Amino acid sequence: MLLPAASPAGAQEAIYLVRHAERADQSADPPLSTDGVGRSHRLRDMLKDAGITKIFTSELRRTIETAAPLAAAIHVSPKQIPAESNALAAQIAASNARDRILVVGHSNTLPALLHALHVEPPITIADDAYDNLFIVVFPRDGRPVLLRLKY
Repeated sequence: MLLPAASPAGAQEAIYLVRHAERADQSADPPLSTDGVGRSHRLRDMLKDAGITKIFTSELRRTIETAAPLAAAIHVSPKQIPAESNALAAQIAASNARDRILVVGHSNTLPALLHALHVEPPITIADDAYDNLFIVVFPRDGRPVLLRLKY
């Protein structure tokens, strides 16, 4: 589980966070289902003009496959970060001030990352919810602003 970062990632323009799309089965590292592949293409269509400069996924296939259509469309190579690690918060904090970052994570890792980014109130993601798009923006003064959309 992620712990709060020592300093928030307030330098980035925006951080987009999604849970991986629907998986084919409940095995340890399944591919996306047909519905999941469709959702990954909707994510691509929604964010292809958002100015994403970095993409982070976990090492699991379902996050990699969720990010793949967008990564190919915008020519950004995703970086795999272990899902249960503080390394992701550190990578975000170390990013350039002009970066717009997409994180493809899991229902149990995204709430912890949002907490590490000082987003309040705490967020939960239901086991059957694959359609959340969280956007965190950082005003020059004040707390991060969270937008929660569906896609």
